[in-house]
Amino acid sequence: MPIVSISLNDEIVSELDKMQKALGFSGRSEIVRAGIRTLLAEEKGRQNLSGSLYAILLAVHDEKSDDQVVQMEHDYDRLIGTHIHNKIDGGRCLEIFFLRGDASEIKNMTKKFQTNKKMDHVKLIAL
Repeated sequence: MPIVSISLNDEIVSELDKMQKALGFSGRSEIVRAGIRTLLAEEKGRQNLSGSLYAILLAVHDEKSDDQVVQMEHDYDRLIGTHIHNKIDGGRCLEIFFLRGDASEIKNMTKKFQTNKKMDHVKLIAL
C-alpha cells in the first residue's frame, strides 16, 4: 500500500484523535482512509447529478468571510430560492441555500464553496 504524507495543524490532529477514539478506529490512518472514502463517494454521487434539480447547500465559515459568501451568493443568485444566514458560535456562521436549477450550475456553486479556504464545512444535499 503506498504511503501518503500530509500536514495537519494541531487543532485538526486533536479533533482527529478524539473522533478516532469515539468511533473506534484503530489508528489515525484508518480514520483518514475512511474520511477519504466518504469524500470520494460523495463526489461520485455529485458527479452523477444531471438535469434540473432541487438541492440544499450548507456552509459553515468564519464571520470574517461574510463578504466572500455574499459575492458567491450574487454569482449564483439565479439558483437561490431562499438563503438563511445564522450566527452559530464563536464568530462562525451557517449559511443554508435552498437551490433549484441545472445540476451542472449547482455543482459549480458547490465547488466554489468547497475550494474556498475560508469555509470550515460545505455539504450539498440533492433532493
